[in-house]
Amino acid sequence: MNTEAKQQIKNDLSQFVQQVGGQMAASRRFVGVSNATISNIINDKWDNIADGMWLSIQNQLAGFKEDWVIDHSVRRMRMMPAIYSDAMKFAEFFFVVAKEGSGKSEPAKHFAKNENVFILKAKDYLNRKTFLAEMLAAMDKNHGGYTIYEMMDLLVEAILRFEHPPVFIIDEGDKLSDLILYFFITIYNETEGKCSIVIQATEYLKKRIIKGVEMNKKGYRELYSRGGRRFIELPDNTNDEIKGIIRLNGVSDEATVNRIANDSEGDIRRVKRLVKAYKAKKEAA
Repeated sequence: MNTEAKQQIKNDLSQFVQQVGGQMAASRRFVGVSNATISNIINDKWDNIADGMWLSIQNQLAGFKEDWVIDHSVRRMRMMPAIYSDAMKFAEFFFVVAKEGSGKSEPAKHFAKNENVFILKAKDYLNRKTFLAEMLAAMDKNHGGYTIYEMMDLLVEAILRFEHPPVFIIDEGDKLSDLILYFFITIYNETEGKCSIVIQATEYLKKRIIKGVEMNKKGYRELYSRGGRRFIELPDNTNDEIKGIIRLNGVSDEATVNRIANDSEGDIRRVKRLVKAYKAKKEAA
């Protein structure tokens, strides 16, 4: 990365620090960026700062400029990148569960900015062939005219070609059919140590798999075993965290912050909708 690009990142970082009220407050918004690193960049002490760190800061700053700002100080926003990183480092298979609307998708989208990380959103209407097609398309692999068997072979071959294990994050995993869930047993078996899989969903998936294990349903014991015989359960967002998200996204009136937090019932989608409605009404006034 050249000096000109670093200078632009420094300028953007300095502006962000001012917006959030200081370097310590800024460091809490980032993932994997310390207060010391922010200080060094702003004070032109760049010698020991790797290009990867510059790129990480650049990507995260770009995210802060989006219409909806992600609050990286929220516990799940700190936990989920760590889960994805562990999956990547150790080529693991994880199940992650949390309440609907609690904000599982945003951390996945953010982490997917890293190289060799692929995020797929499960849909009720996907069958085995269309799901494999989406996995292959995510890696820019041509899959036209192939049978399911051939597509699976192509997928496994593509995964094994990566120098470092790719990460597949499957969002809204509750919507996966049994036949598609069984795919992950095959993928894990054929690429063990060479591929990372994170299936994130609501509590429904946990109940479904546990029930399948208890009933000795085909494939469920093996699926449960591949996931380490556990489900990583994310904590609920606290009321203070919800309020922090609301403030970070431009609502400064405390009465409105409290009203939106109380009306949201902890659902981040509803928080987003209420914040946008408030800001639109304020702009129209």
